[in-house]
Amino acid sequence: MPKLRLLIVDDQPLMRAGFRAVLEATGEMEVVAEAGDGLEAMEAARATKPDVVLMDIRMPNLDGIEAIKRLPNQRVLVLTTFPMDEYIVEALRAGASGFITKDVPADELVRAVRVVAAGDALLTPEITRRLLDRVARRLPAPVAYGHEALAELTDREREVLELLARGMSNAEIADALIVGEATVKTHVSNVLMKLGLRDRVQAVVLAYEIGLVQPGRT
Repeated sequence: MPKLRLLIVDDQPLMRAGFRAVLEATGEMEVVAEAGDGLEAMEAARATKPDVVLMDIRMPNLDGIEAIKRLPNQRVLVLTTFPMDEYIVEALRAGASGFITKDVPADELVRAVRVVAAGDALLTPEITRRLLDRVARRLPAPVAYGHEALAELTDREREVLELLARGMSNAEIADALIVGEATVKTHVSNVLMKLGLRDRVQAVVLAYEIGLVQPGRT
């Protein structure tokens, strides 16, 4: 089985070295490149085509958020010092698949990379909602296309989006709507496809942006 190809982006060389040591020690991951800022990250990502980019947010020249925006098809795991940093929300909006703090235990770091590499979002919608509740009122203006995009959804798909954004799992949504869980999975897939979203995390963020779910309200 081929090793997971990783790109580590952080402006601190010692931090990059530490992540490299932990991840390559698994024997199933290979750091194919390192970068010290967003500009270097973009060049490295295009040259090496990694499976996952571990991206710091606050860096010189080009920060992590802007780098994520310029790498729209890349799976990105955000590295942060502060777990409730409002910049994390911006990173999720930009397309990141999740975030971890830099002081996580080694096994959690490895698990996080595996989750993102598999195409899943590292955050549950519930955790994302809590984060958004804390910082939503300080977010920049939401994107303009949100309400127009909602017009593409059926009434049931819009209902599923709202329940998803409230932190419900597929099983909980199925119970609420009195349908099968397989039906919910189909609705969620349709919502993500029609709205051009990568995963459930981005769906939660969009729901907050357009006011479908209000901060602090369940």
